[in-house]
Amino acid sequence: MRTTPFKRWQGTLSTIGMALAWEPAGYVAFLRHIITQLHLRPFATVAAGHAASYALSFAADAPGSLGRLCLIAPTWRGPLPTVMPGRRGLGAWIIRAGDLPIIGAVLYRINVNGPVVRMMARGHVYSDPNWLEGEPLQQKMAVTKAPGARYASIRFVTGMLDLISDRASFIELVKRVKDPILVLYGAETPRRSKAEMEALVSLPRIKSVELPYGKLAVHEEFPDVVAKEVKSFLDRAATENV
Repeated sequence: MRTTPFKRWQGTLSTIGMALAWEPAGYVAFLRHIITQLHLRPFATVAAGHAASYALSFAADAPGSLGRLCLIAPTWRGPLPTVMPGRRGLGAWIIRAGDLPIIGAVLYRINVNGPVVRMMARGHVYSDPNWLEGEPLQQKMAVTKAPGARYASIRFVTGMLDLISDRASFIELVKRVKDPILVLYGAETPRRSKAEMEALVSLPRIKSVELPYGKLAVHEEFPDVVAKEVKSFLDRAATENV
């Protein structure tokens, strides 16, 4: 019997626990498994941030499988490649260090703690510099402290979970998608990330909404406004029967 990528990953998880070398193929296999094995036919799929490239890839290969695509602040590139283009080798070195049993855990805690998370949130994630405080901060920190959290986190930050390697590939991927697409982002989105979103907006068939506020987590900070725009897009799509 042929072993699927998803089954292989399940076996790896059961063998080595949470210490897993996450890679894009695993996420692709997981998404494919969920859609095909559960026989889902969603009317629409909402993908925020890095999830956008995975949703686009699946929709391009299987038209209609995800329904209408609502991309919220879509990105294809991890934080490190965004601020330090062309430094993939550095990312690989960071991963090797982060995977070490003791040193890796120490490095992770030095770089992922309350003050650092708040600083990053103020810089490019939330418009309100004080939004990530109290219970929201506790919830975020609980995620970072989960068993094995550092393995996926480090790979995301270093760009090793990037499904796409450049803007041209991102644009070509969007062009292959036949389903209606909404791109929604905030005007305060950091310059380099915003440039990637604006590149999508220039394509035909793309419905775009730029809110007058909001950064990379505009859907967290302004959920009601984002939900209203998504609903408007889907209502229109339903009326037009597309």
